[in-house]
Amino acid sequence: MKILSAGQIKALDSYTIQEESISSLDLMENAAMAFCEKYATKWNQDRPVVVFAGHGNNGGDALAIARLLSGWGYSVEAYLFNTSKGLSADCAANCNRLKEVEKVAFQVITTQFTPPTLTEEHVVIDGLFGIGLARPLTGGFASVVQYINASPATVVSIDVPSGLMTEDNTGNNMANVIQADYTFTFHTPKMSFFFAENEPYVGEFEVLDIGLVDPDDETSQTHYHTIEDSTVKSMLKPLSKFAHKGTMGTALLVAGSEGMAGAAVLSGKACIRSGAGKVIACTNEKNREILQISVPELIVRNSQNLTNLMENVNAIGVGPGLGTDQAAFNIVRTVLESCKYPLVVDADALNCIAASDSGLRILPKGAIITPHPKEFERLIHTSVNSYEALAKAIDLSKKLDIIIVLKGAYTRIVTPQGDVYFNTTGNPGMATAGSGDVLTGIILALLAQQYTPQQAAVIGVYLHGLAGDKAAKERSQKSLIASDIIENLR
Repeated sequence: MKILSAGQIKALDSYTIQEESISSLDLMENAAMAFCEKYATKWNQDRPVVVFAGHGNNGGDALAIARLLSGWGYSVEAYLFNTSKGLSADCAANCNRLKEVEKVAFQVITTQFTPPTLTEEHVVIDGLFGIGLARPLTGGFASVVQYINASPATVVSIDVPSGLMTEDNTGNNMANVIQADYTFTFHTPKMSFFFAENEPYVGEFEVLDIGLVDPDDETSQTHYHTIEDSTVKSMLKPLSKFAHKGTMGTALLVAGSEGMAGAAVLSGKACIRSGAGKVIACTNEKNREILQISVPELIVRNSQNLTNLMENVNAIGVGPGLGTDQAAFNIVRTVLESCKYPLVVDADALNCIAASDSGLRILPKGAIITPHPKEFERLIHTSVNSYEALAKAIDLSKKLDIIIVLKGAYTRIVTPQGDVYFNTTGNPGMATAGSGDVLTGIILALLAQQYTPQQAAVIGVYLHGLAGDKAAKERSQKSLIASDIIENLR
């Protein structure tokens, strides 16, 4: 699914109105109907509804929603803030329609506002501002937002929480942004929904189809997409009836210092489970017995043979549990300077790179790196918010010709072409030791099977999250451990 800018979504509105011969007011009615249909699946008529509408089209959506919900038997109060006395045309039309509905307690606020009492039984529908907002909220609107946020009511935002920018909130005043419990957004998710620091404002979000038509031309081209099930299915290669372990690829996994055999076990087992024909684990000699008992399918070697082991393989993975002592530094440098094969770099290998004089410049072109947020901070030597981190990752990916997998909720895969893929699988239960090691093994297996680095990253991240979702259903999120993810890869 595309992730579009506010300007692109407005362009789709205009295109749909022109091509479908539909009025903007009817398109607004479509949006309101889609919102109400979703709303009715979550809350029944026992919950009183309070609608807060602004003077623009988001406010017009809100007034249409108030009218429809009233007709469906909900008790509705509605407040339209028209302090500038300049409603958009469609908002004005829906204002006039709502005035004719006697069952709705409707007030138009032009000066003073006496807020209603909001209890935990109320559901507030936030339609103050939408995607057109270009600056932080101040004054009276900021006060209304703060009042709603301080209430015990459930808050549902229309399209986007009022005050939240659709992409970059670096300079925003987040104290004046609606803290929604749910956001029902139209046509496409907004980029800011995928950033951790915005979770308190977005809450749970769902994308609603309102009938916009996408010409799929230059007006709607984007570098930002979500990863969907159909996309991954189309990438997967069928197994040949005549396949054997040689044709399924040989993977070399360099992992596991003394006392960290578990990282090598998890990564190696995930690699085998993900279809690699043969996996060689290069690890500390003291881990040999542990690995051979835990994963008998692995071929176990020690790092003294690393240079020779790097010949005649199809892909290499380095980093899980490797440590950051001098021996680990030497291993990482050997791999990076001598690697002639597709490469995935994770965990301690990234920490070694961050601490080295060469930094990321030592990475070979085409490599995949998989940092979690703190590891990425170490690599770029600065602490930034998620939007800035993504911008820096895009710049680095282009400059170094590498793929960057920014791990976390909605893991982002960044390519040298400037494309960004937001993952849609996974759950908080996967925030557990070893989960990243499993991902490294999955990506390594896909590289060994001659998927391109971009395909390996996209498929690997999606399947990793999907296996985690299946594990959570069986085990619950709180009790999920990394080995559960491996078991659910099948």
